[in-house]
Amino acid sequence: MLFRSFSNLGIKDIILLCGRIFLLLALLTLIISVTTSWLNSFKPSQVHLKDEEEKNVQRQKLARKKQQEAQGEKGDEDLALETDSQASFETANRKAAKRRNLPKPSTKVSPPAEQPMQKEVSDLPEEPSETAEEVVTIALRCPSGSVLRRRFLKSCSSQVLLDWMVKIGYHTSLYSLSTSFPRIPLEVEGGCSLQDIGITVDTILNVEEKEPCN
Repeated sequence: MLFRSFSNLGIKDIILLCGRIFLLLALLTLIISVTTSWLNSFKPSQVHLKDEEEKNVQRQKLARKKQQEAQGEKGDEDLALETDSQASFETANRKAAKRRNLPKPSTKVSPPAEQPMQKEVSDLPEEPSETAEEVVTIALRCPSGSVLRRRFLKSCSSQVLLDWMVKIGYHTSLYSLSTSFPRIPLEVEGGCSLQDIGITVDTILNVEEKEPCN
């Protein structure tokens, strides 16, 4: 049957069939060559990747080695510093021990100067008004330069002058009162009134420091 079918074909059909067969073979050859070249193209890249991996491994090994060497050098430096610090610490301790063994200089602290005892001061009498009768205005000129004024009744005890002086910060053991002009020390007595010691008009009194007693 096959021979009969071939015998029925003409020369033209046989040529076309052969051409198709050759074309098919050429196409297969082309496909095989392209596939082979494509597969071969992967081999160099794989080899290149393998070389890169080997280089990276070597670089990592070299970096680790350098790091270990650096850590070893740092450890040696730390050990040397620790040894030096320990030696300096021992030297400082020895010096401190020597200082402790040295005799201490005798220093006597002088006792503080005795301050005058501040006795309790009674409250000053209420200040009368300017229009009240038998009233005098007394001014105290202090060593600081300030002048303080206050009104008193003439019948008040002369002790109020000393109480007033103590209240403003001048103790009677260190300061005294005197008239301004002429300068006369004021004799203050507890049983005498202001009028009794001569203060009958407005008066200025000086607060003066007492002369130290030998």
